[in-house]
Formats: sequence, structure tokens, C-alpha cells
Amino acid sequence: MNLAGHSEATERRGLELNPFRGLRYDPDRVGSLAAVTSPPYDVVVRPDGVHHLQSADPHNIVRLILPQAGTPSASTEQAADTLHRWQAEGILATDPEPALYVYEQHDGKGLLQRGVIGALRVSEPSEGVVLPHEEVMPPVVADRAALMRATSANLEPLLLTYRGNGTAAAFVETVAQRLPLLSTTTEDGFHHRLWAITDPTEVNLVQSDLAHRQALIADGHHRWATYLRLRAEHSSPSPWDYGLVLLVDTARYPLRVRAIHRLLHGLPVAEALEHVKGLFRVRRLDAPLPAAQDALADAACAGNAFLLAGDGAFHLIDRPDPDLLARTIPDDRPAAWRTLDATVLHATLLDHVWRIPEDSPAHIAYIHDTAATVAKAERDGGTAVLMHPVREEVVRDLALQGVTMPRKSTSFGPKPASGLVLRAFDV
Repeated sequence: MNLAGHSEATERRGLELNPFRGLRYDPDRVGSLAAVTSPPYDVVVRPDGVHHLQSADPHNIVRLILPQAGTPSASTEQAADTLHRWQAEGILATDPEPALYVYEQHDGKGLLQRGVIGALRVSEPSEGVVLPHEEVMPPVVADRAALMRATSANLEPLLLTYRGNGTAAAFVETVAQRLPLLSTTTEDGFHHRLWAITDPTEVNLVQSDLAHRQALIADGHHRWATYLRLRAEHSSPSPWDYGLVLLVDTARYPLRVRAIHRLLHGLPVAEALEHVKGLFRVRRLDAPLPAAQDALADAACAGNAFLLAGDGAFHLIDRPDPDLLARTIPDDRPAAWRTLDATVLHATLLDHVWRIPEDSPAHIAYIHDTAATVAKAERDGGTAVLMHPVREEVVRDLALQGVTMPRKSTSFGPKPASGLVLRAFDV
């Protein structure tokens, strides 16, 4: 994904990744490092998921990234109090020197990802240095901003990708042969290792290689938008000029691209199907989930297609009426955007056919796990809308054109585990 060299501004100023004093769990003060980690906050969307992580260890990072105290303001205050208490008690300790952190994930089945965690200079999309590819929801940005203000910390890294295959990527592989700072295996089977790079020469090697490169936001659009908002609230220079990220060179370590599914609350499958009758082709699939997903993939090769679930079966809807699309899809965007499944879902199905407000948690939830989406729809009497993944080259091309996709269009992974290293501003 070679995003470098597309503007003079980028040539003058690219990625600026700085070392920082990482805030990390003291392994002697917690049961296990695996028990205090969590997926990123936006992957833990179910209350039972939060409760499971909380019960795994009283110091699990979910108590900071998804505090549960009744009201939003009480929750942010609780997170700040918890963070400061853990620091005072030595549960979380600050590393003695500023460092860049090399981070490795692998699943033991051939999937390997390595990258560098650091404090990245926050930049506007117009600078062409960090490119977003999805729209964001203002209420989510406001929620994340309140949490970061209260804690004065970046609690988890965003996932950014670039395509360099240069000296930084080669150095990352060299570091991976050293004794790690920490090593743990989480309950999903992923193995995690972390190294601290403090030597000024080695830090400079990484920084110099990144200095003329661009990055694509793979995961963390809302947190990046939060970084931008909080930077604007503070006079520069300040710690808010930078945000915690993991940078992965996809020339060495290609990411997986998966779909993010929708759960429509209060819309039974029968009602959803009744509304699309005559507007889409509808086929009932009495088949297990893997077979239904295969059918969705086949249909997606020919055009827009979705799987609806929640009534014990799967319903493949595809071949939307061209006149319906012409009436509902804006014509001021590139063809690649107009034909996205997410565009058709939001502009045509949600806005026009089902008339569901997409920015209301009371009406719609975004869930990464396919089986969990189906199970919750069946349990709650709603409709699961299963999506087919967008190709990575489509994401990249739209980002380079400055065109953002509908929110929650893609899920890049593997995502960095939360809880391995934090960035606090008071150290």
C-alpha cells in the first residue's frame, strides 16, 4: 500500500513517530498479563463481553476503556480515578526511558504481524499524511474525547498501515530476534510480544524511514478524530499534539480485511423482508452459517448482496432495483463509492427502505463477530445484516481520492490488544 510521495506537502513532512515513556502493567502485581488485556473498546460491544473481561481480573484494562458507572460523566470520572489509583498502587508503572515499542502478534497458524508503537504527530486529512477512509459518528467521538480528557491518557493504540518495506521494517524483524520485554498469550489464541527501543540511533533509524511516508487508518477512525479534537483544544506544543498508534508495514505484513455487521434492534426479520420485497431479489437459505457466507460471497461478485438473519434461517438479498439505487444513492461520489455494499445499506436500505436512523445505538449496533451478531438477533428478535468484506485496494483507492466510506465499512486486523502499553500525559 504505497501511499508515499503523492504531494509536495507529504514530501516535506511525513509520519513523525516519537518515543514515549510507556505505562505498563507490573507483571508481579497482576495475575497474568493475558488476564488484564482486552480487544479494542469498539470490539467489546456486548455487556456480557465487558462483564467477562471484568471478571477475568480486577485490573483488566476494560475498566478504563469501557467504564461502567451508570452515566457517561460518572463513567469517565470512574476511569480517571481507577487509572490514577492503579498508578499510585504500582499496578501500572511507567517505563524509565522514552521508547518506541516493537509489537508482534501471531496466532500460531501462520498469521504474523509486527509493527512499531509510538506517539504520532496528529495531522489533518488535508495534510495527506494520515488518511482516513471511513466517516465517524460525532457521539462516539464526544464519548472518547470525554474519556481522554478525564484520564489525560491514550489508553490503547490505533492501528495504522503504510507500505514501505524499508529500513524500519527490516529493523523490526531484527528486533524480533531479541529477548522481549513481555510475552503473553490471550484467550483468543494470539501470542503477543513487546520490545522497547530506547537507543537513540535505533530510534532515529525508524523515524528517518517514516519521515516521508503516508499512513492509512486501518482501525481507530473515531479515536483519530478524537485526537484531532483534543489537539485543537490545547495550545501547541502540548502532549495532545501526538496520539498513540501502532504502525504496520503491510508490504511485510498484509492485514486481513473483514466486514463489520449490523444488528437492527426492533426490526423483526419478517418485517425487514416485507419491506425489500420487489426491490431486491430474496432467497431463503436453510443452511449453516459457513454455507450462507459462501453464498453471500458468490452473490457479492455480481453486485450488492446482504444476508439477513435472526429468525433461525438466512435470507440472501441481492440484485437491487437499479431505479431504486438511482433514486437513493448520491451521484456526486466516485463509482467505487456508489457501488459499495455499505453505501447501499445506509443510503438505500436504512435511510429509504427501513427508515432506521444509523446514528442511534437504540436502533442499530455494529458487531465484528458474525456468529455473535446472528445469535443476538435471534435472542432479541431483531435483524442481523451480515456484510461481505470490502477489498483492500478499494479502501486504499478511495482514501487516496480523499473519499471517506460509510462508517464501520471495514474491519482490519489483527487489531492490537489493549492493555500492553498505555501513554499517560502526566509522566
